Amino acid sequence: RSPASPRRDRTGRATATVADVVLRVDRRFRGPSDSGNGGYVCGLVAARVGATVGGFAAEVTLRTPPPLDTAMSVVADDPGMVRLSNGDVMVAEGARSPLTVHAVPPVDRSSARTASASYPGLLRHPFPECFVCGPDRAPDDGLRLFPGRLGDGRTACNWTVSADLAGRPELVWAVLDCPGGWSADIEGRPMVLGRMTARLTALPGVGEECLVMGLLLRSEGRKTWTATTAYGADGRELGRAHSTWLTVNARRSGRNRGT
Repeated sequence: RSPASPRRDRTGRATATVADVVLRVDRRFRGPSDSGNGGYVCGLVAARVGATVGGFAAEVTLRTPPPLDTAMSVVADDPGMVRLSNGDVMVAEGARSPLTVHAVPPVDRSSARTASASYPGLLRHPFPECFVCGPDRAPDDGLRLFPGRLGDGRTACNWTVSADLAGRPELVWAVLDCPGGWSADIEGRPMVLGRMTARLTALPGVGEECLVMGLLLRSEGRKTWTATTAYGADGRELGRAHSTWLTVNARRSGRNRGT
């Protein structure tokens, strides 16, 4: 840790801060090839807000793509509020928040496996190296969640928890990310996560086969709103989230696959 420079209000008076905390996003946890996976980064920021498993929800807004392998500072200006910065560039802001989204109703794991077989990202993916849903990632490197559409606005996929990633709340935030995005036409209309509000209620164990559900809520202009819920092998809820997605330039998208 290093001393934080005090922020100043509009009158020029210094406002209270706490010490800067250095945060880095390892390249393994990328979404697009050159920036961090949105849900994973939101989970890291949420932890700095003080969000805990079984505690309050946190809302994280991503202001710019989170850089990889870069020392960023996390500064708390007020209790329950933090900002993540890369030098003078604001990367994200986090705060405690209520969460009013309903849980996405689950399907059985067999139905989720069937849905995953028709995952649209297997043919066309805007970010094929995504840590969570990228088909170009090796099984021992990425999560390879393949959220298939059920035809009623929902997506479903299974997630088996590996030993090296178990017990990490930011991983549950990550799996609550992409299955929501794939409930919309993300392969034809590339989007990135803009804001995520989530509450975690439990963590899965090593080797546990979990279920992750996504739901399209609505779209308007460049914005799309989704909900996600993760369930443990015994049906207990692990966490739920409400997310806002932003359409990006198609030139940032990936390639067609299989043709």
